[in-house]
Amino acid sequence: MPKDNENISLESIGPVAPSEPQGFTPDQMVRCEECLRANPPTRVTCLYCSEPLPLTEVSAQLRKPNLRPPDKGQLGYNNIFLSQIQSDINEEVLNQASDLLKLLPETLQRILSAQKRLPLARTASREEALLVLERLRDLGLETITLSDDDLGQPGKRVTRIRSIHLNETGMLLQQSGATEGNDIGWSELKLLVLGRLLTRRIEIRERKTRKDENEILNSSEFFDDEAVMDLYTTSDFQTWRISAKSFDFSCLEHQKTLLTTENFVTLVQLIRSNSVQAEFDDSYNAVRQLLEHVWGSEQETESSGWRRESPGKYSLGATTVDSNENQFTRYSRLCYYLSMNSPNQSR
Repeated sequence: MPKDNENISLESIGPVAPSEPQGFTPDQMVRCEECLRANPPTRVTCLYCSEPLPLTEVSAQLRKPNLRPPDKGQLGYNNIFLSQIQSDINEEVLNQASDLLKLLPETLQRILSAQKRLPLARTASREEALLVLERLRDLGLETITLSDDDLGQPGKRVTRIRSIHLNETGMLLQQSGATEGNDIGWSELKLLVLGRLLTRRIEIRERKTRKDENEILNSSEFFDDEAVMDLYTTSDFQTWRISAKSFDFSCLEHQKTLLTTENFVTLVQLIRSNSVQAEFDDSYNAVRQLLEHVWGSEQETESSGWRRESPGKYSLGATTVDSNENQFTRYSRLCYYLSMNSPNQSR
């Protein structure tokens, strides 16, 4: 009897196709001028040192942004959608744009359909941001590129107001611990941006054991929801922030109640009624979920140190805080930037 392998016709099988995609030829690779290493022509920045790569005829067609988010403290670049989306947008265009931006097509559709000037991408290099701008423009989607410096770094130039003294011509903004206030006339107010700061705090303490998983001794979770309003003037890119839970509402006088929520609403109405020339934007709460895809809430974890529970047994605590404060600050300053500058000029 013949063996099974003797019945196999090798001619009918043919050559075996490679299971992995073919790489680029040495002629297609792009050499970094800084570290002299070869990079795929699809990259905008060097894979090894993150320096911008020179543009070649091949790479001009193959380049794709990797959309690596900037590290903490690193300057970021943001692509902001400007034009109004048409209801009959081509499905192929939507798929190409979502693939470029690394978003689900339905997610991108919701962002475009919101008809708001929202971020579509955030990158760690200006070159990538400009590439995104060009590729989207080819697809009929107009954006502008704004750096974090254009919008103002989230943690900087945010002044929190403790109290306000109102008068006929304007108001005196008083900071916590400051001896002198800042006078702002009603006619100087350019924009009022309303929003909410959401904070989630998780505290965990674990006992170290020899097992694969540590023993959780205790855990707790806290949520905080605070109404805020940012004030902007016509003369300075300074964010004056009123936070409901840390504000003294004495300026309301007889209108002041025992409820912070009611006092905050009354204060907003009072400022709006006096600053009739100022724009008012309360769209943040409606677009917050859309912002999460590009300007996501930020999370930080800090250790609370070791503790001796009993002889030979120690525990380690950690606190994780998830907050949307930087997200709201970026959106607030984007609203101010667009109110002060022509959105048709790409940067």
